[in-house]
Amino acid sequence: MGASMRAGGLSVLVLGLFWGTQAHSGTLFISNEKDNTITVVDTVTLKVVKTIPTGLRPRGMVLTPDYKELIVCVGDDNRLDIIDTETLEVVRSLDSGPDPELVDIDPAGDRIYVANEDDGMVTVLQRADGKILAEIPVGVEPEGMAVSQDNKITIATSEQTSMAHVIDNATLKVVANILVDVRPRVARFTRDGKTVWVTAEIGGTVAVIDKETFKVVKKFGFDIPGVRPELIQPMGVQFSKDGKLAFVALSTANRIAVVDTQTYEIKNYILVGQRPWHLAIDEAGEKIYTVNGLTNDMTVIDVASQKAEKSITVGRLPWGVVIKP
Repeated sequence: MGASMRAGGLSVLVLGLFWGTQAHSGTLFISNEKDNTITVVDTVTLKVVKTIPTGLRPRGMVLTPDYKELIVCVGDDNRLDIIDTETLEVVRSLDSGPDPELVDIDPAGDRIYVANEDDGMVTVLQRADGKILAEIPVGVEPEGMAVSQDNKITIATSEQTSMAHVIDNATLKVVANILVDVRPRVARFTRDGKTVWVTAEIGGTVAVIDKETFKVVKKFGFDIPGVRPELIQPMGVQFSKDGKLAFVALSTANRIAVVDTQTYEIKNYILVGQRPWHLAIDEAGEKIYTVNGLTNDMTVIDVASQKAEKSITVGRLPWGVVIKP
């Protein structure tokens, strides 16, 4: 065997050992808005294991707390498709109200909260049978949905109203309206549950809202040398396992920002594919997965090194991503 072949074999072996020791077993689900499918990827091999057909225009997704079901917003069919995460099949559908975009579920796994973009409502459903418990008026074009860890409130964002709306989960009524920046997209609670971060796509900022006072305690933006400000469009957010770092997808800036959650200092910008929107972090807190809508791929980021390691092709116009441990 020649030296080059031995070296090549060694490289493959080392790469295999790297992924085998560093990657924890899990399953990724990616919604492909244009293909009307969910791509299923094994996190160890980074291979596509199945492509699941759904209704028209799948976007937002959430896993149930027991990880048994994946709830998918199927926008153009005005419904939720429910996927069994073992059989990887759509097993039922629920009426969601018009044009569902993002969705969340309470910690007990009983209630589903859906942003209905077309009619300015949040629809609350029982997971078991799809019974509608409430239709809550919010602002124009609601998108972001985030249920607090203690299940006391839910945050809904409205793109055209530039607000985050606070819903009392006991009464299912809006109790506060918080002005943020232009075209808010995603809301996500920090690991400690004390604040919720709301990204504003057109405003180019993130608003940090105190959970108890409903006040914006910090608003910050981004500055990337050589990138026009209007291209920096904050979208999805994930937090490191220890809660010390936030990872913010910046859409047409083609980067993920790394933010210190205490000082709000931007620590790094990680170059990925084109137009990253949503992200997922594995249970070990070691890998971030971001879907890139205009390059039809997913990028794997190592949290410790803050470097992009690998990209794999998924479906057309990938929109959302969640991970099952």
